[in-house]
Amino acid sequence: MGTYAMTGGASGIGAAIKQSLRDSGHQVIVVDIVEADIIADLSTPEGRDAAIAGIRAAAGDGLDGFIPCAGIAANVPDGKLIAQVNYYGTVELVEGLKDLVAARQGAMVLISSNSAPHPTNDEFVDLLVTGKQDGALALADTMETQPVYSGSKRALARWMRRNTADYARDGVRMNAVAPGYTRTPMTRQVEEDPTYGEAIKAFVASIPVGRPGLPEDIANAVCFLLGAEGGFICGSVLFVDGGHDAEFRPDQF
Repeated sequence: MGTYAMTGGASGIGAAIKQSLRDSGHQVIVVDIVEADIIADLSTPEGRDAAIAGIRAAAGDGLDGFIPCAGIAANVPDGKLIAQVNYYGTVELVEGLKDLVAARQGAMVLISSNSAPHPTNDEFVDLLVTGKQDGALALADTMETQPVYSGSKRALARWMRRNTADYARDGVRMNAVAPGYTRTPMTRQVEEDPTYGEAIKAFVASIPVGRPGLPEDIANAVCFLLGAEGGFICGSVLFVDGGHDAEFRPDQF
């Protein structure tokens, strides 16, 4: 059986991914701010460094896969915090663990969102993807949080696509999933938020398959992309959203 590492495994989608991998007999090293093998705050450079060091110490000679799942939603009122966790808390760990995954010819699955194509600030996305962290965080501080969230998830998908070929040549197969609305403790907070709640309820009612996503729906897709069955899938963004993206953007293919 394999050895996997992930962030954000304490609840929601991350907990479902963790459980699915462990049910298949794999070892899973979990980073989170609570209830994890490695406690680390991914919103800070020090926390990201500690997460990388902790995973490296626990993983030994390599990882079969890495899933950076930690993230925060748009109901958090701090745009800078959203960018720090969602983007830098993913990309810096992917870069810091690349060699461990390459050692086992493994796979990484990033967590984007079907909000990634939604309106955002293009300059913000460009600053993230091109490594201009100070500028990106300063701009995030001036933006509404929903465009920061969608921009952080678009930047993740774009960064993944830009780096896919080089990572693949080095032995790391990299993809992303783009969940739609998924019932988790985090999204329930948004659904109950006085600012976003009514809009979220209408959004859920419009899902073409007729129900919200479950954490297990996303976990199934992630585990497929990690496994041998997905071995020729590389650089893809898989929308797991009940048909919403196809409905919203039918001709963008």
